[in-house]
Amino acid sequence: MIETVYAAASEGGPTDGIAGWATDLMEKLGAPGAGLAIALENLFPPLPSEVILPLAGFTAAQGKMSLVGALVWTTIGSVVGALALYGIGALIGRDRIRALVARLPLVKIEDLDRTEAWFARHGSKAVFFGRMIPIFRSLISIPAGVERMPMMTFLLYTTLGSALWNTIFILAGYQLGDNWHKVEEYMGTYSKGVLALVVLAVVAFIAVRIVKARRGGGRPPGKHHAGPREYERDGTA
Repeated sequence: MIETVYAAASEGGPTDGIAGWATDLMEKLGAPGAGLAIALENLFPPLPSEVILPLAGFTAAQGKMSLVGALVWTTIGSVVGALALYGIGALIGRDRIRALVARLPLVKIEDLDRTEAWFARHGSKAVFFGRMIPIFRSLISIPAGVERMPMMTFLLYTTLGSALWNTIFILAGYQLGDNWHKVEEYMGTYSKGVLALVVLAVVAFIAVRIVKARRGGGRPPGKHHAGPREYERDGTA
């Protein structure tokens, strides 16, 4: 897919793949088209912002839309997409999440409790910085919705984080001109690094839980022996 983008870019203007689709939106709708593309990117993470945003900057450099318009509309698109995911998280709710976690192997309700406590303390920072981390850019809005983060707080930090991320990539595409696609080459390394860390963390978590389960005599995670008072209530003491 990216190779198709590069081939088209080498001719001065992408006409195929995701870049071609985004270019068509921008040519038809102008800066609002860039905003629409980014809103969809939030909802469908396989659409890469590191392609769409530099392309918006390149399009602005060609005079087909204003640079300020590209910055404003892509930030609006980011916020709209994030709000949709916040709504999904709110609809799912804590009760459904807890019921799901209770059924997962190797995961304890206590893990969710700790996560919720952490999010209560650091949710604002998580939303702000999460908007600038591949994979988490979209996903961070869902726990914010599940935990019902105050809407104004969510909007503030989502807007700030999105505006910073979008500005960096749009200005890069604006300055690079025909070489706008080089931004994705560098971001590819960053994205792969984040993905590798996530996979490593998941594997480490699973390994630790399996080892603890075996050392605990094979008891299912979260189970415990009844204490003296529990025996008394059961009438077995």
